[in-house]
Amino acid sequence: MKRITGLIYGVVSYAIFFATFLYAIGFVGNIFVPKGIDSIPNVPLTQALLINLGLLGVFAIQHSAMARPAFKRWITRYIPKAMERSTYTLVSSLLMIAMFWLWEPMGGIVWNIENPVGVALMYGGFAFGWLLVLVSTFLINHFDLFGLRQVWLNFRNKPYTPLEFKLRFAYRVVRHPLYLGWLFAFWCIPTMTVAHLVFAIATSAYILIAIRLEERDLMDMHPEYRQYKAQVPMIVPFSRKPIGEADIIETAASEA
Repeated sequence: MKRITGLIYGVVSYAIFFATFLYAIGFVGNIFVPKGIDSIPNVPLTQALLINLGLLGVFAIQHSAMARPAFKRWITRYIPKAMERSTYTLVSSLLMIAMFWLWEPMGGIVWNIENPVGVALMYGGFAFGWLLVLVSTFLINHFDLFGLRQVWLNFRNKPYTPLEFKLRFAYRVVRHPLYLGWLFAFWCIPTMTVAHLVFAIATSAYILIAIRLEERDLMDMHPEYRQYKAQVPMIVPFSRKPIGEADIIETAASEA
């Protein structure tokens, strides 16, 4: 019964995440949703700024804190280990939903591109960013990243096996294609408002901090990651020569 409950919990958490992900596309792009990032302002600018920064700050703290190994060890004293990643996914999604609901538009135009070619390029970059985010999760292991693999293995009464260090496609060009996709999604917009600019700056700053924290954990889990970090650019494509997985393994083995 516990394994069935865990599986249902994981599936529901994933469903909430995926619906939230789809809504986020509309929210950031101001399309297909009742309230977007640039809806009509309802409160004074200063009040809106404080509310929005608070919402972004809470999400950033949760997103990083719950991903740390120390927090994972703590929370799995109270919930099954197989449900830890699903819990992270669920809490992140609920906080994002709260941000959609409580977000205060701020008005004000920072830039406005009217040239049809420029508008097309911006929306192309926007679509590319969201697609890169989604594809990158599958290059890692989409179902492990969002907790489904863990609850499925637990349901089948099989032990969880950590993912191997693999370099697939975009990960041979940059170390963090998923974060690169977020940057495209957040910055490629033909009409940049004050609210959108605050959102883009805050999330970009968080991404840079999250990368540092994440890579520290990755170097602890995968000894070869240190050499990978030295040879593959963090987020700017082609700033170093792309390498193959064999190069990383061979170099790491020679240093060992």
